[in-house]
Amino acid sequence: QVQLVESGGGSVQAGGSLRISCAASGLTWGSYCMGWFRQAPGKEREGVASIVTGGDSTVYADPVSDRFTISQDNAKSTVYMQMNSLKPEDTAMYFCAAWRGLCRILNSTRVKYWGQGTQVTVSS
Repeated sequence: QVQLVESGGGSVQAGGSLRISCAASGLTWGSYCMGWFRQAPGKEREGVASIVTGGDSTVYADPVSDRFTISQDNAKSTVYMQMNSLKPEDTAMYFCAAWRGLCRILNSTRVKYWGQGTQVTVSS
């Protein structure tokens, strides 16, 4: 049984930083893309970043490409996202996701496994 467990969300002022984590279990590391999606109230879920598990290819959505960094610890089957220079518009529930296929495509319909989400709130 695959489980994705997020942690590390919270509240921060604009310009601040947060790191969120996603620990995977039951997943064949190296066979999946993993990434982060976010959903703000009243908005659709959108892709933020992805990484090839066991590899080094990453993809970022334009709004975060110069501020967020996705990384992984293969030994811990864990993916991280360091979020710097946070803005109020980054406020959302952040979901860890795993899917097979093209990791560069951040499309929620392709996701096979979801985490429960972790809230990130950025105040101005």
